[in-house]
Amino acid sequence: MSGGVDSSVAAALLVKQGYIVTGVTMKTWDDSSPACPGGCFGMGQEDGIESARRVAAKLNIPYNVIDLAGEFKHQVLDYFYREYMSGNTPNPCVRCNKLVKFGALWDKALASGIEADFFASGHYARLERGDSRRYLLKKGRDEKKDQSYFLYGLTQDQLARTLFPLGGYLKQEVRKLCVEMELGVETRKESQDFAGGDYAALFDSKGVPGPVVDKLGNILGRHKGIVYYTRGQRRGLSVTSEYPLYVIDIRAETNSVVVGRLEDLYTVKQIVDDVNWITVESLNEKVRVTTRIRSSHAGYKAVISPADNGKVLVTYEEPQIGAARGQAIVFYDGDVVLGGGIVK
Repeated sequence: MSGGVDSSVAAALLVKQGYIVTGVTMKTWDDSSPACPGGCFGMGQEDGIESARRVAAKLNIPYNVIDLAGEFKHQVLDYFYREYMSGNTPNPCVRCNKLVKFGALWDKALASGIEADFFASGHYARLERGDSRRYLLKKGRDEKKDQSYFLYGLTQDQLARTLFPLGGYLKQEVRKLCVEMELGVETRKESQDFAGGDYAALFDSKGVPGPVVDKLGNILGRHKGIVYYTRGQRRGLSVTSEYPLYVIDIRAETNSVVVGRLEDLYTVKQIVDDVNWITVESLNEKVRVTTRIRSSHAGYKAVISPADNGKVLVTYEEPQIGAARGQAIVFYDGDVVLGGGIVK
């Protein structure tokens, strides 16, 4: 429970359906953490905890705060820092869901004495049991709110114990339910993900300035630190040109940001590693899919095929501005998540 509309309504629906519900909030920020305001991580979390506590009291359910600041720092913040300093574009929410929210939180809750058969959240996603008896992860009914992209990393064991009470609802329906149930959180701001905060505060320094160069290595200007840039970025380059320039690469080894024309961003093939499959154990043949490189992305048509050492080769039907190195890419068959991984 975050203290917001979605998780509060999810808890209320489960109570109404006859489940014995215990509310839990994972505390990810403490006084030793960087002062990162906004997003799901930061100093404002205490307000969310008090809101969740009030909702739990209205629902007459037990409520617990589980301290996961250490796990969150190790699994998410440190990872985020390493990736950005390596010139990659990480997605901390994907990692947090698998290792912390649907992993460490469950383990620590049970270790604290809470008895549970299922773990529920306010995510907009759906679960089904497929013909192969594997659990299938599907998009939420509300396409605009669908969060299946952030959940592709969940294992079959995690999916087997998970409930998504809001998967079949539209956001407007959830807000209406919140008012009807008199939960008192309908006016709270929409929750932001990790990147909604000032994440630059997580770095020991604001970045080391370095050169902005073209594809040939010619110096065009100076950047303020590679942590502020990602592939495809156009604004904030501090470089003048007779044509629009975009970040086409980040080279951590030389602390340089490489810029070029829009056409320099287009690609036909990408290699994906750290793959998690949901519908199958492994990929053994070519499959036609739709790939999403962001949660709000409409998707690219592509063919995926097995590559060496469990990697996947993505071949786009047409040249596309592919995902940045380090970014999560998720494979869909209609509204079913086949799996996903990290672009190398």
